[in-house]
Amino acid sequence: MQTNFSLAQLADPDVTEAEKILRACVHCGFCQATCPTYVLLGDELDSPRGRIYLIKEMLEHDRPATAEVVKHIDRCLSCLACMTTCPSGVHYMHLVDHARAHIEETYQRPLLDRLMRAFLANVMPYPRRLRLAMMAAVLARPFAPLLAVIGLKSIAAALRLAPRHAPGEFTQPGVHRAQGQRRGRVALLAGCANEALSPSITQATVRLLKRHGIEAVIVPGMECCGSLEHHMGRETAAFARARANIDAWTCEIESDGVDAILVTISGCGTTVKDYGFMLRNDPAYAGKAAKVSGLTRDVSEYLAQLGVMPPVTRSGLTVAFHSACSLQHGQHIHREPRDLLSACGFVVKEIAEAHLCCGSAGTYNIMQPDIAGRLRDRKIGNIEKTAPDVIAAGNIGCIAQIASGTAIPVVHPVELIDWATGGPIPELLKGHVDI
Repeated sequence: MQTNFSLAQLADPDVTEAEKILRACVHCGFCQATCPTYVLLGDELDSPRGRIYLIKEMLEHDRPATAEVVKHIDRCLSCLACMTTCPSGVHYMHLVDHARAHIEETYQRPLLDRLMRAFLANVMPYPRRLRLAMMAAVLARPFAPLLAVIGLKSIAAALRLAPRHAPGEFTQPGVHRAQGQRRGRVALLAGCANEALSPSITQATVRLLKRHGIEAVIVPGMECCGSLEHHMGRETAAFARARANIDAWTCEIESDGVDAILVTISGCGTTVKDYGFMLRNDPAYAGKAAKVSGLTRDVSEYLAQLGVMPPVTRSGLTVAFHSACSLQHGQHIHREPRDLLSACGFVVKEIAEAHLCCGSAGTYNIMQPDIAGRLRDRKIGNIEKTAPDVIAAGNIGCIAQIASGTAIPVVHPVELIDWATGGPIPELLKGHVDI
């Protein structure tokens, strides 16, 4: 694509990066077939190609964002399916993130939108605040239909997403010693929404690692990875969280050392793996950020390389594996979780239209509930065709989104692997499956 940025504009390294991405796009349209919003809405401006054109016009003419541009950028899930499909290697993720930062700086959103975004930014990255909000949401859930009718659809959507079961105790930070001879040492990101909604995921990971001779350290004081604020265009807050985490992990790397930084939430993993790019222009953090990104692995990547012990429990359960967008498109991880589950005796079923998003996408299912609901129902329809005993997903957002529309239990693959190799049965499976 031809661009016409001025030399003054190109003095900004973010604009230079955006221009490089724009020039890579040849407007072939291959991305449209895999873009969830284009598949649903059929609007060119709700496709990656259309959004790229809108972003180009906005940035090239150095214009404030308009309501029309914001509407179509907000409808983007950042599922990154377009990047998997694109034959030209257009890095759409970095382009749309830059556009969102430009929107945040130049566009005045309606009051209710601003309030909801401020609420999410001040609650979701904090596990204790989020857990309290979820407890309140359970009590307020009966009012969700009324709130939707009077136009408060985002609040209604948030209420419907509240978990119907009480989460367990928070995971204890610190060093979790390996059982037997130590084979390795890793840092583990507990996450924010993960800890608020399903700390059992982190706890299953710790048990599994310890059983395989891996020492896991959860650094005290770790913050949210910053992805929520980053995808809302709040770069200053997101980068501050990234720097805090980098500092904490760097201390651990330089003291006792780690072989990898493990993430069980694929959305967070995609962001942490991008720290090197996010802070590339920060002379104090560029090197440290690149090192952290280079060490970061999804838990399935690490376990596949480590090799898991033969299963103690062979349930023979049929598992529908939902590959989160951030896992398959953001990190290009495909076989590892499937192979691990199969090796543990589970019958893994593939889902039709597996490349399409479930509609979770961070806060998307709250901010864009109509589109998110349609995508969720489409995803669940495809899942239920496989007649699974359980659904496995490697991202807490996907787990909450899918669980809100089906009675089939939804758990993280690591919980199933932990159970198969000697850990307890996942709490959500009790009373749902015959073992």
